Amino acid sequence: MTPSTPPTISTLGELRKSGYQPRSIQDELRENLMAKIAAGDPLFPGVLGYEETVIPQMERAVLAGHSMNLLGLRGQAKTRMARGLTDLLDEWVPVVPGSVLNEDPLMPILASTAAQLTEQGDKAPIGWLHKSDRYVEKLATPDVSVADLIGDVDPIKAANLKLDYSDERVIAYGLIPRSHRCIFVINELPDLQPRIQVALFNILQERDIQIRGFRMRLGLELQFVFTANPEDYTSRGAIITPLKDRIQSQILTHYPDSLDISGQITAQEAHVRPEQRERVTVLPFVADLLERVAFAARDSEYIDENSGVSARLTITAYEHLVAGAELRALRTGDSQTFSRIMDLLSILPAVTGKVELVYEGEREGPEKVALHLIGKAIRTRFPETFPDPELVRRKKMDDVYAPIVAHFAEEGLDLLRSDTDLAYTEKLAGVPGLADLVNRYVPDLEREALIVMMEFVLHGLAEHNLIGKSVVDGEVSFSDLMSGLFGGNNADDDEAGDNGFR
Repeated sequence: MTPSTPPTISTLGELRKSGYQPRSIQDELRENLMAKIAAGDPLFPGVLGYEETVIPQMERAVLAGHSMNLLGLRGQAKTRMARGLTDLLDEWVPVVPGSVLNEDPLMPILASTAAQLTEQGDKAPIGWLHKSDRYVEKLATPDVSVADLIGDVDPIKAANLKLDYSDERVIAYGLIPRSHRCIFVINELPDLQPRIQVALFNILQERDIQIRGFRMRLGLELQFVFTANPEDYTSRGAIITPLKDRIQSQILTHYPDSLDISGQITAQEAHVRPEQRERVTVLPFVADLLERVAFAARDSEYIDENSGVSARLTITAYEHLVAGAELRALRTGDSQTFSRIMDLLSILPAVTGKVELVYEGEREGPEKVALHLIGKAIRTRFPETFPDPELVRRKKMDDVYAPIVAHFAEEGLDLLRSDTDLAYTEKLAGVPGLADLVNRYVPDLEREALIVMMEFVLHGLAEHNLIGKSVVDGEVSFSDLMSGLFGGNNADDDEAGDNGFR
């Protein structure tokens, strides 16, 4: 976003006459938040699922003037929310031109700056700093030093200016002092070495800095925001207790708690080009299955729950889904196409690259685990639309699947990536009773949705071990159950047999 034009006030005297009064960054954030709440504006537009949990906690922290630590697994919008706090800053604030510490002309914090302003009087020039330049972010890494964050004595400067080391002008200030009047974010705080974390004590509590025994009392005004992943506490480091005690608010983030919210996040964040949207239609229940893959991963015995399953999984998986359908259309010559159930095979790279496997998952292999998750998503979704095959198997309801199962006892069906939309439709239409079943339980579907729902029925029956399925090189074959059991590409599942995607 292009900043607006800065105010026309250009001298210290004009600034005084304007009625401007300095205020701390905490007061600035607080007052602007109160104005947002009064106007009914959201604090973090585009951050979904936190309206009743995380966002109210952050609002209370801002109103209290607290530093905060956003604690949560990867892909939970921690950094995005930290960056969103810049919306609570004033559009422009006055600064002393050339000041390395973004000093307020009416409240300088360095003696040298104060002397300069006194000497120049009301004619002293002032500059303006936009809120977009008042956000500073540092990724904590083991090689970060105290000099990087706090500063160090610069002997070359002392020699050139012929100054004693006790003079504040010989200090080369680190990132934190140079972020005076800014929002300062340290990402992945546990990665910061304990001795470096110690250096933050005084800044957080007493607001002074110590550099090689040089103690300075500076009126630094910063809004500290830290982010941390609970997994880091054991694998890479920890937030030391005294530092944790000085961070005033710890706010726990979380993954979306509903498929609807998860789907909204994916639709909002996925990068799909306009020409892709024109060429590929992603049917809602296929997008729903994709979201269920992430939920299945978070509950899977193959996935390390301490590592988490990022929301980026579904975002990139959606992009793969669209790209997979687009690639097929480009190769078959179809000007337009729609997402199929078998297009979920296109999301394997997004899944395998974004989950951490436990020992059992490593034994199965990442691709088999990904297929297992897709199969589990289909298995849990199927009884929400069609009669539960388990109840049919126990003869607690009529066997509506008998004609379909009988057909696959005699014939097979191969769905290929190279099938045009017409060939795909004709193959599914050739299965007796399949269209009638879908029309019975999901009436009035559009043609494309009807065809894909017919494919969904076959996958659902295979996942419940009524027919067989095998996946080879991204192509799906349906057959009788015994053929599927011996020909499938699968991983064991306690709730179902070894068939198809599992």
